[in-house]
Amino acid sequence: MENRVAVIGIVVKNPKETSAKLNKILSDYGDIIVGRMGIPYREKGVSVISIIVDGSNDEIGALTGKLGNINGIRAKVALTY
Repeated sequence: MENRVAVIGIVVKNPKETSAKLNKILSDYGDIIVGRMGIPYREKGVSVISIIVDGSNDEIGALTGKLGNINGIRAKVALTY
């Protein structure tokens, strides 16, 4: 199976409450993560994170699904390559 390059966009509503779960999942998938950038959007009370990944469709889907199952987190994928 061929790997894909994708960008995962994540919006975190309650960063203080969800950061431990979020970071645990990202650590579990660290082998497919190429880069990560996070910006706190204080005016809206959220954090916005973008993650570049290089993995199989199954790996990317599993990562995104686990992130989306955390209460207060929305995650979307854009497959780019």
